[in-house]
Amino acid sequence: MTEKWQARRSDAPDNRPRDHRTPWQRDRARVLHSAAFRRLQSKTQILGIGQNDFYRTRLTHSLEAAQIGTGLVNQLRLNCPPALQGLLPDDSLMEALCLAHDLGHPPFGHGGETALNFKMLAYGGFEGNGQTLRIVAKLEPYTEFHGMDLTRRTLLGLLKYPVLQPEIPLLPSVDNPLSLADWKPAKAIFAADSDILDWVLAPLSAADRQSFQQVQQLTQSPWQKSCHKSLDASIMELADDIAYGVHDLEDAIVLGNLRYQQWQDFTAAPFAQLDQAYQRQLAELATKLFSPKHHLRKDAIGSLVNQLITSVSLYQSLPSCQEPLIRYNARLADAEQHMLQTLKNLVYRCVIQLPEIQQSRFRCQNMLLKLFDAFSSDPQRLLPLNTQARWQAAVDNTAKQRVICDYLSGMTDDYAERMHQTLFGN
Repeated sequence: MTEKWQARRSDAPDNRPRDHRTPWQRDRARVLHSAAFRRLQSKTQILGIGQNDFYRTRLTHSLEAAQIGTGLVNQLRLNCPPALQGLLPDDSLMEALCLAHDLGHPPFGHGGETALNFKMLAYGGFEGNGQTLRIVAKLEPYTEFHGMDLTRRTLLGLLKYPVLQPEIPLLPSVDNPLSLADWKPAKAIFAADSDILDWVLAPLSAADRQSFQQVQQLTQSPWQKSCHKSLDASIMELADDIAYGVHDLEDAIVLGNLRYQQWQDFTAAPFAQLDQAYQRQLAELATKLFSPKHHLRKDAIGSLVNQLITSVSLYQSLPSCQEPLIRYNARLADAEQHMLQTLKNLVYRCVIQLPEIQQSRFRCQNMLLKLFDAFSSDPQRLLPLNTQARWQAAVDNTAKQRVICDYLSGMTDDYAERMHQTLFGN
């Protein structure tokens, strides 16, 4: 198992004989030193870049997720059966996954993601996790053809949705609708990158792969949802959710976007479903969270993160599968998962859906739509020279549009704003 999951797609010989790092340490270094990782410092987490100097960006979110991810792994080492100890990811591997998990997010957060997906509907769609795989395995110029050339296990851990994009059942009849609510992306890997997906999943038997790639048809949209992910991806996603639900909650409280009464109104019903001991603990935490004394709030945040992390355990998500990396997943205990989901819902309902944030998202979405139209209309005049070369080398129009999408999705918020000003003057 070790050899096949430590393999790199280039299969290039190791030309650094005195480099004694593990494969996972090398993967972590490649992510950390990449241009795509540096760009996260100027990409939106929730609030737009420049609106305040306190809140988290995609970069600080990823750093916090990495710290939480290694905390989850260390907790699993304490409480999982001895026979499964060797299955757990190395700390450097988990850090690499958490640091890389948001590399594919475009400027302006999920609003920008939806805008690019709308423009790419006829060419295979756009989705942040699919773009992450594309960056690490193809675009980042660490190697000529294989991006960062990360190990197979690292790539497997980055696959939150290990399935290909479905066919688009219905294309819109207008170029730029004012509302993009109906065109949120399907959670999947781009068809153009099917060769990467096939290589990552090559060690799986046919039966294991069929089970691992099961999908569920969604009733509220034309899309499907993948049902499974690997062990490493499940830990990474828990770390991502905890960082989002707890640390973004902290931003909202400090910046005054969330008040104590809103907390009370929103959490009363879901927290009432928990045992009395949990309810008392959460009531004490709420008092500290909204205290004017900053050290009390930090203590409450730390206590909340600790409670979530220490509830983690392994379970068999695909008991019939032979490959242990997909047979096992990590999860929080029921009460802690309920708490975390409530916090995520709170952040979404009381912060992300604030009119001023949605108004900013609307403006930024439309900027990206206009930028896509501009570069698509005259790529050989407007694209940077290195991107022009990629565009000219693309084999067909679908591939050419993907090059334009790669360019736009790699922009930071600041760069996209400046480019819009350069091209349109407003």
